[in-house]
Amino acid sequence: MAADRMNINRSWEHIQQKYVGTGHSDMTKFEWASNIHRESIASHIGHHNMLQYFAVAQGEAVGRVRYTLLEKMLQPCGPPPEKEGEET
Repeated sequence: MAADRMNINRSWEHIQQKYVGTGHSDMTKFEWASNIHRESIASHIGHHNMLQYFAVAQGEAVGRVRYTLLEKMLQPCGPPPEKEGEET
């Protein structure tokens, strides 16, 4: 039983190192949400049929929709919240 637990922990650490979006204990809610949104947008851009669907639904060209989605990847959840103790 203990060996299984150690094996699971090792594999989880490997997954966290390999994939940024899996998160860690110090990750904020905003960082987690940004990662999820970026992964979703990247998936939409990578699947051409989905991109065409969005273009038809919005009445825009496929290139324009791709450009809009790429711009949205910069700040998918808006500007980051101010941290406590920081002054701008």
